[in-house]
Order: sequence, then structure tokens, then C-alpha cells
Amino acid sequence: MTTDLRQVHPSEWDSWYGKLLSAFAEPETPEERAVSRDLTELDRTLGLWEDGDPVATAGLFSFRMTVPGGAAVPTAGVTMVSVAPTHRRRGVLRSMMRRQLDDVRAAGAEPLAALTASEPAIYSRFGYGLATRELLADIDTSRVALTVPEGADAVRLRLVEDPASVLDVCESVYARVVPTRPGMLARRPGWEHRMVLDPERKREGAAPLRCVLAERDGETVGYARYAVKPGWSDREVPRGAVLLRDLEALDEAAYGALWRFLFDIDLAPSLRLDGRPVDDPWQHMVSDIRRCGMFTNDGLFLRPVDVGAALAARTYAAPVDVVFGVEDGFCAWNTGRWRLSGDPKGAVCERTRDPADLTLSVRELGEVYLGGTSLSALARAGRVREERPERGALREAAVAFLSETAPWLPHGF
Repeated sequence: MTTDLRQVHPSEWDSWYGKLLSAFAEPETPEERAVSRDLTELDRTLGLWEDGDPVATAGLFSFRMTVPGGAAVPTAGVTMVSVAPTHRRRGVLRSMMRRQLDDVRAAGAEPLAALTASEPAIYSRFGYGLATRELLADIDTSRVALTVPEGADAVRLRLVEDPASVLDVCESVYARVVPTRPGMLARRPGWEHRMVLDPERKREGAAPLRCVLAERDGETVGYARYAVKPGWSDREVPRGAVLLRDLEALDEAAYGALWRFLFDIDLAPSLRLDGRPVDDPWQHMVSDIRRCGMFTNDGLFLRPVDVGAALAARTYAAPVDVVFGVEDGFCAWNTGRWRLSGDPKGAVCERTRDPADLTLSVRELGEVYLGGTSLSALARAGRVREERPERGALREAAVAFLSETAPWLPHGF
């Protein structure tokens, strides 16, 4: 029996991908499979082969992710990770994570690595921390009123039955929004097709996906993609639901017009949303927040591959000059003391021999990096240690790291 962890050859992709689908017990349509094949970066795709058969899979996507300050930072997107049930608890996952991070470091182009997790507990041991959260809600639109911003009445809404036919204008809106919120990904060509995949098995009884465009003076200034799931009570009372896929807008008026449209769809007294920003403004437009059925979930997990380059790639909300004592048990090259000096205009982060002000692991750095988690909160949880409290470094760094806008991952990968 021989095993070989190596790059996947184009001729092997079908068997490799079939093993991934088997691990998640989820079939795909030919259309879904074709999109996945087109997006796969074969030179960044690994398989563990045993006697010629794939038994584990892992891949990377080449992303550019918005960080605080608006820069688009190259980020390795960890994806398509699976291990056959016959090969678990043998260190297979660890070996793939090791190979990926070594390869990313050797290339030297991506200071960050990120992933979404089917089981969040798995990846903390590899240094990934929870960097974004997402909001889910089930709004009773029959009893919740919506007050929209001024100018919404001047926005023209146009319904499109085939969302794929307007991908170009929707992607143009999305691209303009990306720099405004940490965590958002600049979509490379081809990714737009994934946004409108609509296999019947995932509809759960809903009608096909639709798109509504918000327009002003001949320009598209927003869009929402959604489906309607019909439903009736025993007494023929409408119990349908609007299922929101995604919504982006360039200004407050377009945003308000789109939400008002979703609230007013006939025969659907429920609006269900999944994976929205935790600071989504609609929460301040509704009349009764208790009837919005909200809760949060984990989103993006992040780790610095190169601590110095990562911390220097973003800006900071307030001046900060602090020495971090970083522990990284999986990527030892990050372990040591790093001095971060930054402000709203830029930052420098270099190794230093000066004593540490704050001691933490690379996982904590990943959690606070996009500005959605407070260093002070992690300190109160016992995960960040302030070595010299008299200097006030914890408060200084906590204020500097926070983002004005909550970080958010708009879609999985």
C-alpha cells in the first residue's frame, strides 16, 4: 500500500471531485459540477492518493479580501477539504494543512489564509480564528413595518425572471461595494456564475430564483436575488416565505427600496435571510425587532500566514504602538515578538527584541484582524494576556483594531 500527497492532474479531477462529494454526501447537477471545475485552481489543488485512488482532498482559491482601510489583500482561500471515513485519525488532515501553509509561505504572495468550516472546532488547532459572524433572521412582515430612507421612492425596481441574464450589472454593483466592508472578496471571473446556481434539490419547495434590480437615471444601483416559497394554512391563509439569497446596494435609498419590495411581496408574510452582516441597517428600519427572529452564526475563519505582512497590510482606527508576543504552534516562523506601529493612514510591523505588551496566539490575531472582535473581550476570556498593564497597551490596541463597519463574508467558497 503506497500513499502520495500531491497536486491533482487535470485528468484526475473527476475522481478527485467525486471523492469530495462522497465525503459530504451531497450530489451535484452537471451545471454545478461544471462551475466547480471551472473555478478549481489545479495548481493549488491537492489529493492524497492510496494505490491510485483519492482518499483525501484539499484546495486553495486565490482571493483578494478587503481589510480595514479598504485595501484588497491577497488571501489563500482554503476549500474542498475532505478525508475519507476509512482514513480519519491518521494525521491526513494535518498533513494537508501543513502542505498548504508551507506552499503559501514559500510563494510569499498571500499573508493571510481563510476558510469556512463545516465543523468549526476542527481548524483552531491550525491557527484559524473566527473573524466574521453572520446574521440570520425570519421576519414576520405581516406584523413588522419598515421605514425606508429618504429617496427610496425615486428608485425604479425592475423584476428579472432569469438572474443569469443580468449578471454583468449585478457584478458591477458588487465590485463597487467590496472595498467598503472588511471580509468581502473581490470575485474573479467565473465566480459570478456560482451566485445564480439554483438546483431544484436546494429549493426546499420554493419557486426558481428571481432578481430585482434597483435603477436610477438608467444606472443599476442595487439588486436582490430571492425566491418565494408558497404555503397555506388549513384555512387557506397565506403562509408563504420570501427567501433572500443576496442583496447589495450603492446607497441608502436603493437599499431601502429593495428591502421594502421584499417586505411587500404578496402571499408571503415571512422574510427569511441567511448570512447577512451583523450590522445590516434594516435592523434600524423595522418597527418591532422582537418579531424578526434573529440569531448569529460563524462566518469566516482567518489566520495570518506572515504576521508582519498581515498586520502591516491594514490600517488602524487610532494610533497604536504595541509589541505582541505571538505564539504559533503550527507555523513556527510566526512565533516571536512583533512591534506594530500604525494609524488610519498605514502601518509597519516588524520583529523586535523589546518586551511584549500583549501575549496571544496567532488564532487570536486572526479573530481580531478584520475588526469584528475586541482584543479586550478576548483578554477577559483569558485568551490575551496584558504583560504590563500600566502601559495601557490592551486598551490602545483594542480601540485601534476595531472596524467602523462589521466584517462580513458575503458567500462561502
